[in-house]
Amino acid sequence: MPLSENEQRILSQIEKDFYDSDPEFAREVGETTLYRHAFRNIKWATAFGIVGVATLVAALQIHYLLAFVAFLIVFGSTIVIERNLRKMGRAGLQQVAGNMRGAGVKDAAAGFGARLKGRMRRTDGES
Repeated sequence: MPLSENEQRILSQIEKDFYDSDPEFAREVGETTLYRHAFRNIKWATAFGIVGVATLVAALQIHYLLAFVAFLIVFGSTIVIERNLRKMGRAGLQQVAGNMRGAGVKDAAAGFGARLKGRMRRTDGES
């Protein structure tokens, strides 16, 4: 059911007041998506998981209870990653991948490939 002109006018006024009162917060809310938030959680959980695995390996030499605590950190990180991947779904992963491509990851990889090909050509030509 579409909004009436009066409701649309009121909604536009509320939006304008929101942007006028706190433009920084309005910008942040406009840019943050569920996918971005979930991907941020996945990055942090991955970092904690890597630290947990390193701690687990080191703790196995010290005491088994300390190693068990490190295992719980790794297990918890895995659960956080799994839940956020479910939240993101296929569409979210495609959006994050698209943002990474737009950020220049693909260009950087292409530049690396071109440099590698150039080095190989020089090596073949010099022989």
